Amino acid sequence: MSSLAELRGADADRYGGKSAALGELLAAGIEVPPGFGLPADAFRLFLAETGLGRAVDSALARVVAGDVDSVGAASHAIGEEMRSAPLPESVRAEIAAEYARLGEDAPVAVRSSALGEDSSEATFAGQQDTYLWVRGVDHVCDAVRDCWVSLYSPPALSYRARLGDAPEPAMGVTVQLMVDAAVSGVLFTCNPVSGDPSMVAINASWGLGLAVVGGEVTPDDFLVSKVTREVVREHVHAKDVQYVPDPAGRGAIRVDVEPGRREVRCLEAEALRALVDVARRVERHFGSHQDVEWAFGRDGALYVLQSRPVTAMAKPQTAPPADAMSLVMQTFGAKTP
Repeated sequence: MSSLAELRGADADRYGGKSAALGELLAAGIEVPPGFGLPADAFRLFLAETGLGRAVDSALARVVAGDVDSVGAASHAIGEEMRSAPLPESVRAEIAAEYARLGEDAPVAVRSSALGEDSSEATFAGQQDTYLWVRGVDHVCDAVRDCWVSLYSPPALSYRARLGDAPEPAMGVTVQLMVDAAVSGVLFTCNPVSGDPSMVAINASWGLGLAVVGGEVTPDDFLVSKVTREVVREHVHAKDVQYVPDPAGRGAIRVDVEPGRREVRCLEAEALRALVDVARRVERHFGSHQDVEWAFGRDGALYVLQSRPVTAMAKPQTAPPADAMSLVMQTFGAKTP
């Protein structure tokens, strides 16, 4: 296992695209919550030591062969077997050591970092799981195993089958300190609907991103000039609910947004400028258009939580449709910070 600060793009084949990209962002001096990455070798060791490898291979072979009816059954069977199996002692010990470096019972996000998940050729974004506000080494280990299980969710199995000759699935895992987000969202370092590279498209909502992912709120959306930082278009929507840390320390909970804030834009001009500046830095570092997850903490600090290549982008057109950002959300979604 490695600290995220030690990882670079060349490590994507071992740690997955998410962890490797976070290491690149840290190397570029961009504010990223600290954490560590588990390599895919930990997942392979888990399969080998538990004897689950053969059962997984058999189920996957049926799915890839086109047995569509077997997808749900295969996913359920694999999940049940994996959740009941203990982590290898060596893996648990390394997780405990790395987690201790983040602080005693530090709240963390445990996120999938599947090999090939965030490549420019294909994306598994949204098909594997993320667990928020996880505390304690036992719960971190459980969340790591649950991330591995999500590699075999019905959507992930179906997507892999459609790819045909997809490589053997394997997963790294990213563990990061949580950001107590006042506002969070995603941005694209281009307009992914019109293809205009001079724009930054931004979605934002109160609290953590769960309400957006679950379709419970429609986020505010902004289109901002990358050059002048002028807001070219904005749509402010009612945001009735948000997710915040559970005071009891059990993950995140859904709460109502105060009536006076529900229809208020959640990003002011200064915050939008900061996001455009970050978008430019991230794009410059990677040399390509990026899909970036971000959060403003309650202390006002801006953090980048993830960056991946934009894997689908329209050709430039004269005028984007009026519901451009709703199309963006349908196409790309938004992941939990």
